[in-house]
Amino acid sequence: MKISVIETGRPPAALGDTFPDYPGMFAELLGRGLGSFEFIPIRLLDGEPLPDPRGMEAAIITGSPSGVYDDLPWICPLKAFVRAAYSAKLPVVGVCFGHQILADTLGGDVRKSPKGWGVGRHTYEVLETRDWMLGAGGSFSLVASHQDQVISAPKSAVTLARSVHTDHAMLVYRDAPFMSVQGHPEFSDSFASSLYFLRRGTIFPEAVADQAIQSLGAVPGDHALVAGWMARFLSMARP
Repeated sequence: MKISVIETGRPPAALGDTFPDYPGMFAELLGRGLGSFEFIPIRLLDGEPLPDPRGMEAAIITGSPSGVYDDLPWICPLKAFVRAAYSAKLPVVGVCFGHQILADTLGGDVRKSPKGWGVGRHTYEVLETRDWMLGAGGSFSLVASHQDQVISAPKSAVTLARSVHTDHAMLVYRDAPFMSVQGHPEFSDSFASSLYFLRRGTIFPEAVADQAIQSLGAVPGDHALVAGWMARFLSMARP
């Protein structure tokens, strides 16, 4: 299966020599014996055009420091792509910003949360399961790094998981093979810790960053579990 990874953000430049870019992180995450996948980066930030969804096999939309409401030249084309992909029944997975852009485009409400930054290891309560969610228990934990979130889900979506911080943390859609998650299964603990430390005292208050870093050692991550869900979802959704 050829998975187009739509790059909507990049790691901070200070971390670029140490860690992969976001398409590279997804290739590492899903390339660990989970399926026969070929990853095709689409450098949206460099002006690379989005392909016609009717000629694609699957897509992942990455995280981004941008918001779905930002006036950027690639936001409107991406929303048009989401609508076209929905109509074409293209299997799509959205992560963080990708989760938000799917919800916003399809009628949900996405904005900055009054709860502030969601960072560190977050634990999500599983509300419903699907057949691709092998190994699902009552909860799962992922790295989080977001200020925006889905405040209300689209009518076509079902909320599969929530947390204390985020009511709609994992969505699946009824009329198209779309699924999305607010947390970051592709972020290693090493990358997350480096990201929090880099933003400590600037983007994140020092106490918030310190607590986020501490949480990584206190709660095990379920990144491999969620990676399996994503791989099975894309494989099972393909016609």
